[in-house]
Amino acid sequence: MLEFRNVSKTVRGRTHIHPLDLTLEQGTMNVLLGPTLSGKTTLMRLMAGLDRPSTGRVFFGGKDVTGARVQDRKVAMVYQQFINYPAMTVYDNIASPLRLMKRPESEIDRAVRDTADMLRLTSQLDKKPLELSGGQQQRCALARALVKGAGLVLLDEPLANLDYKLREELRAEIPRIFQDSGAIFVYATTEPEEALLLGGNTATLWEGRITQFGPAAQVYHRPADATTARVYSDPPMNFTPCRKQGHRLIFGTGVQAPAEGAFASVPDGDYSAGFRPNHLRLNAHSGDAIQFHCMIGVSEITGSETFLHLDHGDDPWVALVHGVHHLHAGQQVGLWLDPAHVYLFDQKGALAVPASYARAA
Repeated sequence: MLEFRNVSKTVRGRTHIHPLDLTLEQGTMNVLLGPTLSGKTTLMRLMAGLDRPSTGRVFFGGKDVTGARVQDRKVAMVYQQFINYPAMTVYDNIASPLRLMKRPESEIDRAVRDTADMLRLTSQLDKKPLELSGGQQQRCALARALVKGAGLVLLDEPLANLDYKLREELRAEIPRIFQDSGAIFVYATTEPEEALLLGGNTATLWEGRITQFGPAAQVYHRPADATTARVYSDPPMNFTPCRKQGHRLIFGTGVQAPAEGAFASVPDGDYSAGFRPNHLRLNAHSGDAIQFHCMIGVSEITGSETFLHLDHGDDPWVALVHGVHHLHAGQQVGLWLDPAHVYLFDQKGALAVPASYARAA
């Protein structure tokens, strides 16, 4: 078990990590999800022992390791810029940390071959890294990290520099590798989709704070606050002012919808309504869908989908709609939203009502 107790990190007067408590159980997959500069890498460096916390203590396996050197910890780390020794074979790359530890050759051989088998590299052991595909090179770097039998494996955006096909391949393999190793895995990413695909637990980070930590699907469907909802959505969640008044929800531009279901029990007052971009449609896809009139700023066609950057009154929105739609800047367009996809957040940003579709998920 890895445990942070009141851990913070300040550098030259600037707070990189605000005081936090965090517990990661043995044999779990844990994803750090947040935008660039949210604190993911700093948090990993504190876990690895590369940095010492400004306040608080770090415990690993019940032992206080706050001041312990990296080389005295059972930690392995793989970076975005994966590094292999180009002059060595794959076998020797994987074996290198064990040789530094002066393990017997028979033990090294067994560990290398077991790890290579787990990462599907057995047929590549005699090759040099530059003879491998990008995905195989990253698996070689992973194998070198895993072969030590580290209890904590830190993966800092390890797939960011690979092309789409290789990312998809390794995203599918990493949960299997994690299950086989039994270590605590910590995986940093900026992509909500990647966090959901990897499963396990997700910690959402924003400006050096963990806003929520829990099972990935739970954090995605029931974000504790508007910040978490924004982080766990790509493109970020859309928001608009909303007033609950009797049996009605009145949105920013005067559009109204019945306050039914869980919305009916919410006290009257002002809220912020949030919904994800993929829930906006160009047609009335449900009988109680409500229509918003927006102006298009930018339209981006990706092939199978169209991103619409919109102005809805004073609110900048993004819609992610299926199919190719030739719409132009300055064009007025009607977007439909099923109320089942609407979250309500109070004036402090805390979740007041989760979307009804999410409650059923």
